Amino acid sequence: MNIKNYKIAIVHDWLTTYAGSERCVESFTNLFPDADIFSLVDFLNDTNRDIILKGKKAKTSFVQKLPLASKYHRHYFPLFPLAIEQFDLTKYDLIISSSHAFAKGVLTNSNQLHICYCYTPIRYAWDLTHQYFDNSTIFGRIQKNVLQPVLHNIRTWDVASANRVDYFIGISNYIAKRINKIYRRNADVIYPPVDTNKFECESVKDNYYLTVSRFVPYKKIDVIAEAFSKMPDKKLVIIGEGSEEQKIKGKSAKNIEIINYNQVDNLSKYMQKAKAFVFAAEEDFGISVIEALSCGTPVIALNKGGTAETVIDGKLGVHFSNQTPEDIINAVNKFEKDEASFDSHFLSNYAKKFDRTVFEETFSAYIKTKSDEYFNK
Repeated sequence: MNIKNYKIAIVHDWLTTYAGSERCVESFTNLFPDADIFSLVDFLNDTNRDIILKGKKAKTSFVQKLPLASKYHRHYFPLFPLAIEQFDLTKYDLIISSSHAFAKGVLTNSNQLHICYCYTPIRYAWDLTHQYFDNSTIFGRIQKNVLQPVLHNIRTWDVASANRVDYFIGISNYIAKRINKIYRRNADVIYPPVDTNKFECESVKDNYYLTVSRFVPYKKIDVIAEAFSKMPDKKLVIIGEGSEEQKIKGKSAKNIEIINYNQVDNLSKYMQKAKAFVFAAEEDFGISVIEALSCGTPVIALNKGGTAETVIDGKLGVHFSNQTPEDIINAVNKFEKDEASFDSHFLSNYAKKFDRTVFEETFSAYIKTKSDEYFNK
């Protein structure tokens, strides 16, 4: 059967904003414009809906109609395994799940091919569980005691539901390793799409460092702020927003400028003019890192996770080994000694291997190959 004749379903965890995983869904709907989209909730605004879903609305679960779901849908996560299993996909030939949590758990049968593009096994249920609880407060300890049994059940479901997937694709070798560790499944690797054409190369830099991120614990923006507070002669610009904002401000000296996402009209300009981009998270891939490289901006990055693969130490930037202010300070000092050796055009050309066009060609070819294998057995 020709892939053009397949009835295709795309299943995503939740549709609320235009972030990293939604960029992948954007490519999936570019490749398969007639596919039906399923999601636990769909609260996209019109602009993002046009970009990601080409104006369509997703078929949603009962979570969509729960009280205050538009703002607090993630608080209903104990219900998500049940909700994702309620989708009736029996009329589809090919299911593409876009999953960083629950989407891969949809129910399929032996006549259907299920390919999961996996951003990560559920972070807060596995290796980042303890980072999501603040043990320094009574509320945090109570929250941990209440949620630990729930997370145990989700881990059990998560492993069991991995058997519903025919082929896993990880967004990096780091994630492929995690998929094998947790699910005991092999995964192919296709790096996610980056719109490098929106981040043009600039070789003339200003005298500031930059980091761009959501302000959440595992991003370690507070550690970056603490490091630069100890280097008062170096300017740092932090762009983002999130629950850690006050903590980050509390660790920021006068040489650090914090800007809310909503106050930035052109993020690429900040990336183009920065002397280096600083990244301290153990991230699954790190799209912002590739955007910075596309701008010809070297990256000072943690030598773990996705950035250990994408940032070549000494050629594209500088690695550091631990998420500590001291390691970041040493890396910044090393960068400044070698700063003249980084070629902006080399960095920008390297980033093009992650461009959206490359992703879509690779993903389309993968789907065709696996479909031919599966349906022609």
